Amino acid sequence: MKSFVEEPARRTPVLAETQVLVVGGGVAGSAAAIAAARNGAEVMLVERSGSLGGLATNGLIILLLTLDDGDGHQVIGGLCQEVVERLSARGAAYFPPPAEWGSTDEALVVQYLRWGLVWGAGPHKVRYSVAYDPEEFRLALSRMCADSGVGLLLHSWACEGLRDGERVRGVTFQSKSGRFAILADVVIDASGDGDVFASLGVPFELEKVLPWLWFRMGGVAEVEAAFGSGAACLQTLGKGQVLFPWGATDRIIRKIDATDPRDLTLAELECRSKVMAAVDRLRAESPQFKDAHICEIARDLGITESRRMLGEYVLTRDDMDRPMADAIAITGHWTKYGALYWIPFRSLLAKQYRNLLAAGRCISVDHRTHHATKEIPACMATGEAAGTAAALAAAARLPLKQLDVPGLQQRLRTRGAILDVPKR
Repeated sequence: MKSFVEEPARRTPVLAETQVLVVGGGVAGSAAAIAAARNGAEVMLVERSGSLGGLATNGLIILLLTLDDGDGHQVIGGLCQEVVERLSARGAAYFPPPAEWGSTDEALVVQYLRWGLVWGAGPHKVRYSVAYDPEEFRLALSRMCADSGVGLLLHSWACEGLRDGERVRGVTFQSKSGRFAILADVVIDASGDGDVFASLGVPFELEKVLPWLWFRMGGVAEVEAAFGSGAACLQTLGKGQVLFPWGATDRIIRKIDATDPRDLTLAELECRSKVMAAVDRLRAESPQFKDAHICEIARDLGITESRRMLGEYVLTRDDMDRPMADAIAITGHWTKYGALYWIPFRSLLAKQYRNLLAAGRCISVDHRTHHATKEIPACMATGEAAGTAAALAAAARLPLKQLDVPGLQQRLRTRGAILDVPKR
């Protein structure tokens, strides 16, 4: 039986009032904040850690899978494409040129397989996927936020949403200096785990997952030979460096609830222990790794699923290849060729509230569809759409459900989003 303590009532200071409040500075939250600010809104972005990017940086999941449909057509543009261009200009990205997208040339496929840019059962084609430097990615997001006028607050944990009937007044946060609130016209939950909408009583599904801990090693002799040594690694940026996706080949004993701190503690300890055991084994058994060293172990566990909001519409596997009239993004599937999901605006909307959006991996989709929508490019696309919608709704003083969706779609197109694909 649980025991409880009574907490005294408190008066929480209001740190700020803004038009758009974005909770979570991963790729979805960063994209949402940048998009909202570029569309004229006053924006605050609040992140629990000390940098932006979430799993794309702190989680060392340094692959954009994928920006195409598997048949050679780009389907994600906008802010995700802008980040790729910024990284490329600094020599911090590796990806196939457009002329190779959709190619079945075996030599090209093998080349990009080694970089982790081609996945699935095959027969394989070259995908428009991207390997990148996480520090440069972090820098790109920070600069884009600063240049767009986003108000950024780090090292602050979201506590609870503040409700007023069908409206969310804002969110309370906890920092080293105590608790505070930020009030807003529109709130975007881009926390990954749906922390805000869960606190507000919005229904959700919760999935338990096996946690991963990606890591990089450097000083690898003959990287090409390492691929034939049995090591489960990928080529990555940096001379003599390789990336171990999903971390050690040995897995922890069970799936975890990524909203339970006891499960997360178990996963952190077990995953890091298994990474070190894997490194020792590689050094002892593989000549290519004899003098190799650890470059970086991910700061955050690679948790890609926990809470998924049950919103105005739940996108399901049955919706694959089905155009949606209110689509605000299109995504391919990183392991399937030619599979497309039109993500509807309704999948970002909470049923119970007039000014609450979700973005990123916690949007309203089922478990199978989540395999496509959880990836970094798709999360950036839903974040960009959420931020744009929030700015338009705040400016017009409209509930999100009354927003002119064709107008939203056109605004996204003018900013480079891709909502139209060639007939197949």
